[in-house]
Amino acid sequence: MMKKATAVILAAAMAAALTACGGGEKAETTAADTKAETTAAKEDAKGAESSAEETKAGEEAAAGGTILMATNAEFEPWEFHDGDAIVGIDPEIAGAIAEKLGMELKVEDMAFDAIIPSVASGKCDFAMAGMTVNPERAASVDFTDTYASSSLVILVKADNTEITGEDTLAGHVVGAQLGTTGDTTASDICGDDKVERYNTFFEAVQSLKQGKIDAVLLDKAPANVFLSQNDDLKQAGEELGKEEYAIAVKKGNTELLEKLNAAIAELKEDGTIDEIVNKYIPAE
Repeated sequence: MMKKATAVILAAAMAAALTACGGGEKAETTAADTKAETTAAKEDAKGAESSAEETKAGEEAAAGGTILMATNAEFEPWEFHDGDAIVGIDPEIAGAIAEKLGMELKVEDMAFDAIIPSVASGKCDFAMAGMTVNPERAASVDFTDTYASSSLVILVKADNTEITGEDTLAGHVVGAQLGTTGDTTASDICGDDKVERYNTFFEAVQSLKQGKIDAVLLDKAPANVFLSQNDDLKQAGEELGKEEYAIAVKKGNTELLEKLNAAIAELKEDGTIDEIVNKYIPAE
């Protein structure tokens, strides 16, 4: 009887032990599952946050974003400073273009000869700076359709009787802004050693007024601004041919080029470009 009772007790004890072990395994499994579920929840939350950020970025991209224009704000009336703002024909046309594209325009002022490298390297999206289309520039950047035209003129002191036009310019020292078509044209006419180059046309005109150079070669519209402000200057002879202005973009950026051309066409069609130009350059 005792042996049987002992056997029963041992069997019960073993069953209890097995039940205890089984309960421990269940507890461990539950903890692991809970940890996994917590990790999954965190990952889901992180994924949702990432998705929200991507959605926000997508919405900002859809809104158009910012487009950066390179210019040299020393070329009134095309672009110049008015307090802290950069204003003029090009910034206004660029603003109208940006509006067509659904983008915000930002303008970066820099030396004229830095503009093409800035666009070619992708630092800026496009350039508007009263920039004439020519083969040298077209080798580094692509140009849009033209949006305006101008011509070069010669400025001299009012009492100058020797320089009467392009055919009398050779042999004289001529000032021009570095990197402009005035620079290259003066070099072609007078020889490179007869050209004094300046960072701005204002500096060139000041040198002319001080008698350091004999003439300045620059575009007609800014020349007229200088003439209106300086009675001691005059234009010598006729204009030196017609030049076409266009927007420069990085070579191969056909998507932006096509968008800009479409905007230019619309602004020409509705008269916006003519209205802006006439605001700064009244019809003569």
